[in-house]
Amino acid sequence: MIELAVFGAGRIGYVHALNVAAHPRVKLKYIVDPVAGAHRDELAGKTGAAIAEAETVFGDPDIAGVIIASSTNTHADLLLKAARTRKAVFCEKPISLDFPTVADVTAQVEASGIPCMLGFQRRYDTSFRALYERIASGASGPLEQLTMSSRDPSPPPRSYVETSGGMFRDSTIHDMDMARFLLNEAIATVYAVGACLISEEIGDAGDIDSLMVTLTTASGRMAQITACRRGPMGYDQRLEALCAKEVLAIENQPQSMLVVNTPEGRHAAPPENYFIERFRQAYRDEMNAFIALIENGEAPLADIRDGYEAQRLVEAAIVSMNTGQAVRFGTSWVPDGEN
Repeated sequence: MIELAVFGAGRIGYVHALNVAAHPRVKLKYIVDPVAGAHRDELAGKTGAAIAEAETVFGDPDIAGVIIASSTNTHADLLLKAARTRKAVFCEKPISLDFPTVADVTAQVEASGIPCMLGFQRRYDTSFRALYERIASGASGPLEQLTMSSRDPSPPPRSYVETSGGMFRDSTIHDMDMARFLLNEAIATVYAVGACLISEEIGDAGDIDSLMVTLTTASGRMAQITACRRGPMGYDQRLEALCAKEVLAIENQPQSMLVVNTPEGRHAAPPENYFIERFRQAYRDEMNAFIALIENGEAPLADIRDGYEAQRLVEAAIVSMNTGQAVRFGTSWVPDGEN
């Protein structure tokens, strides 16, 4: 029986804890969250885990791995503790909001050799995975252009924005990762624009709520990302891949497949409420992948280097937005002063 611990009993930690506890070969032994409350206690009750401190987890030789789903400002320290204590680790993005820290932690974790997986759940989504595999098979011909739309149902509160690291690091990092995953080629240029068009609160907090990014690869292929903190139709997560032989598309996943047709028109269910509902299957599958990584060393679809590379793209997009110029990207680009 594999024994694991989860850091963070908030929204995503709650999901991971339940998925781990449901696995037949895993025992969720500990939940670590400094914020006491009914939510944490309820999660402990549902999973049978004990509420513990970080020192207990890292000092327990029976703990094979940890799941880091706590606030972003804790990720780097917990990753390094996992590396020092030789525990496998699954970590939600981003590694840190500070890029030099991202680079340092990535290097230390890789040098330690511990199994490490990053939480880019779209790679485990059935639809995104099927699209990737069809392109990789050659059936569609080479991918030439990629277009992605990512829109939240409504803007987050100012209190969240002020600690999130900004829209690029908090949200668009997922789109950057998917662009890397599908293009499977070095990115040559990054151009980004952003504005605050929706929420005065977000603007007052120094962030944006609307953005567009254009990526080009070394061979000239293109990816376009459009993102917004508000989607009039709800959670809006779509993708189109223009290939030489086919156009592949992923549409929004509806809450129900029922369609009602009447003389007045066609009525379908709205999209899933938000990312937790939309990617519920992907979250289960990525936890299964983490367990497979521990059990037999099966390589995950996203490791800590993927987290580093996605954040490099995010940092380049921020530089581009702030300067109004495209960033000449490459394998060694990092933000100025961080070489």
